[in-house]
Formats: sequence, C-alpha cells, structure tokens
Amino acid sequence: MKTLEDLFEHQLQDLYSVETQLVTALSTMARMASDYELRAAFKNHLQETKVQRSRMGSILKELHIVPQQTASKAMERLIKEAKTFISQAEDDEVIDIGLIAEAQRVEHYEISGYGTAVRYAKELGYRNIAKTLQATLNEEYDADNNMGKLAEGRLTRKAINEI
Repeated sequence: MKTLEDLFEHQLQDLYSVETQLVTALSTMARMASDYELRAAFKNHLQETKVQRSRMGSILKELHIVPQQTASKAMERLIKEAKTFISQAEDDEVIDIGLIAEAQRVEHYEISGYGTAVRYAKELGYRNIAKTLQATLNEEYDADNNMGKLAEGRLTRKAINEI
C-alpha cells in the first residue's frame, strides 16, 4: 500500500468481508439466544447486516474493486472467541448476556472500521460514498446501543441471579 487510495480499498475490502462473515455469525447467535428480545435483536441486525453487505458490494462495484475471497482475520478471531464462549457457558441467562458482550465487541470493530472509511472517503473526495458509509456507521452505533440496553436491563439481572 502506497497511497491513501490503497489503504481505503483495503478498508473497504475488510468491511465487505466483515459483513459477509456476520451474516452467518448473527444467524448462529440468534439461534443460541434464549431471550425473545435478544433473539429478535439478532434477527433484526441480521437483516440490517445483509443490507450493509449489499451497500458495501455496491461501493466496491462503483470503485471497480473486486471483492477479495480472503476473510477478515480480525472478524474471524472475534467470531472464534464468541464460539468458544458459547461452548463453555452452561446457563441460558449467562449465554444471553455473554452473547451481548460478544456482539458489542463486533460492533465496536465495525464502528472503528466504518469511522475510518468515512474519513478516508471524505479525504479522497468520495462524498456520496462517505454518506453511504456514514449511514452504515450510524446503524452500527444503534446496534451497539440496543445491545447495551438489553445488557443493562433484565438480562444482566437474570444472569446475576444465576451466578
């Protein structure tokens, strides 16, 4: 990578991979959640993630970037950690609150990636792409806030009572 344009392309490739990997991961997380509201939140975010992946695909196409087949290593690791947690947890309430923590780790990674991509797009003069990326960034903030609200509410109280 020699230019900001090269770095921007790398960021976009990573974000496309992240969204692709999350389609599978969120489906699994929804199945693992025992709480109805949490399951619904994962299912809603899964649908949103499919739209986000489509947006990223459109951005890549507009910039004549072919999506790479390589998976995001950071996202692979976050998903692996979530799977390890799920395999070790024994109580439904603890699984639910742990799934929220794992989901928020993913959201924070996405927030960081999209925030960076928005800045690069603006610097490179891609105003419309920056707006599209900002819309996704806003959705990621909302998803993180929604998970936080679930964690601060009754799910945490349920998990505390189980420990």
